[in-house]
Amino acid sequence: MLNPKPSAFPKNPHFSSGPCAKRPGWSLRGLEHATLGRSHRAKAGAEKLARAIELTREILKPPADYRIGIVPASDTGAVEMALWSLLGARGVDVLTFDSFSRDWATDVLAQLKIPGARNLTAPPGELPDLSQIDFRNDVVFAWNGTTTGVRVPNAGFIPADREGLTICDATSAAFAQPLDFSKLDVATFSWQKALGGEAAHGMLILSPRAVERLESHSPAWPLPKLFRLTKNGKLNEGVFRGETINTPSLLCVEDYLDALGWAKSVGGQVELMARADRSARAVAAWVEKTPWLDFLARDPATRSNTSVCLRFAEPKILGLTEDRQRDFARRIVSLVEQEGAGFDFAAYRDAPPGLRIWCGPTVEASDVAILTQWIDWAYAEARRA
Repeated sequence: MLNPKPSAFPKNPHFSSGPCAKRPGWSLRGLEHATLGRSHRAKAGAEKLARAIELTREILKPPADYRIGIVPASDTGAVEMALWSLLGARGVDVLTFDSFSRDWATDVLAQLKIPGARNLTAPPGELPDLSQIDFRNDVVFAWNGTTTGVRVPNAGFIPADREGLTICDATSAAFAQPLDFSKLDVATFSWQKALGGEAAHGMLILSPRAVERLESHSPAWPLPKLFRLTKNGKLNEGVFRGETINTPSLLCVEDYLDALGWAKSVGGQVELMARADRSARAVAAWVEKTPWLDFLARDPATRSNTSVCLRFAEPKILGLTEDRQRDFARRIVSLVEQEGAGFDFAAYRDAPPGLRIWCGPTVEASDVAILTQWIDWAYAEARRA
């Protein structure tokens, strides 16, 4: 029986969950005004960095008294800077429901060895029991689990009168999901996620409560230079004016400015979230009529609209070993990639076998819908092999 190939191709076939697709219409011409070969401390470079912080504030709209800083080492650097600089004053609860939050649990429990630390875990596709969090402790969590496609539905589980700090890895949520900054004392993200910027730089957003902790608490462990946010017991305000701790790539800065400019031009945060929602709905409509796939996130209220993770649902495939299921998924992805119809949409290496389609704001819903047609074709081909 013939299995005809789809006739349409996505305009942009990039569906990786990081680095993510460049904005629609992106080209190298958008970087022609980069201050290359100049010091980031010279006026031209410093103005670019300050502008990146200003536009980030304009689009994300955290409270006016929250600081926004550019830090090294992507979202990982931003999260670990927060953990190593802020923790130790009280117990810690870590929520673990994807691969990266397991890394933060390792920092807290195995590296920093915080007394009274707890790891609240859940299997892939589920959230930990949020009612078990003790907000007398500091709380470390991902807003959106990039590798499982599970997100917290909102910030309602966080009390306004919490005693501890909330430290949120928001890298695949910022610009695509509504972050309630009044409930977040620390929020982090990286440029290569929702806006499709270039990698290696992270963003750190601090509440006044987090600043107060920095200035009143000295960690029991030594801090490397890259993590030091204070000088002589006071916040290093320069970091939050664009005076980065290490040398940034001004080419990457220009690309982030390009992405922020595009985000502003299409309507800002509201439209960015709507774009992600439209692409996620395209996947949902396909899953509803596709019996061999289902969402990894079991509760619709917790399903991500950015890193949309899918698992196999067909009994014949589920009867295979996990390694063979993973091979089957790779076969599907390989067939589509060979046609140039979609790239990098396999499940994360530590996640259950399946697929992961990035649906963030830089992705067009029409391209997602076309990708699903190619996946249907590849599935049939893989079954016949």
